[in-house]
Amino acid sequence: MTMTDHSGYREQSLTGATEARGLEALISRAARADKGPAPVERWNPEFCGDLDMEIKADGTWFYLGTPIGRMPLVQLFSSVLRKDADGRTYLVTPVERVGIRVADAPFIAVEMNVSGTGDGRVITFRTNVGDVVAAGPGHPLRFVDEDATGGLKPYVLVRGRLEALVARPVMYELVEHGEVIDIDGKAIFAVRSGGEVYPIMPAEKLERLSA
Repeated sequence: MTMTDHSGYREQSLTGATEARGLEALISRAARADKGPAPVERWNPEFCGDLDMEIKADGTWFYLGTPIGRMPLVQLFSSVLRKDADGRTYLVTPVERVGIRVADAPFIAVEMNVSGTGDGRVITFRTNVGDVVAAGPGHPLRFVDEDATGGLKPYVLVRGRLEALVARPVMYELVEHGEVIDIDGKAIFAVRSGGEVYPIMPAEKLERLSA
């Protein structure tokens, strides 16, 4: 299958690529890793099927059952990711949209930095693919109870609907900056960043877990 993009060149479809390097050649026409994310939210191409690509829970990318070991290639693919209102995640170019599988979140927050205190505190995260985001307006934090283990999974919104799961070592560092805050008359253990407050759990639950 071939198609013509807005510039007039013809190319193989994404779903027809038989190796990661083939995908690289197609996607690099739309975006390059060293130029940041592509404007995928402005593109409205037709759906062209699913791709045998998966982002595992640990952030490792697989294509055709093989891990993608080249970070520049992973960064390139991540620059054309989009999660739509249907809850699915896609690789998007101006002429094509293909579905991929995501086990949890597409990104992992692997490092954090804290500056300021109180209402002036800003918590900044770096993801495994090089995105840097400061939690706050436009990039909220959310905390999800992990029922199977009784643990906690924090996520930070990176762009669009794409989130980064905060890696466990970073999560421990993050909760060290938590404090008990009165929210609507209830004592809540929470963190502040960018002038916003992000609830983690009721203070009484924290006390039970710490006992």
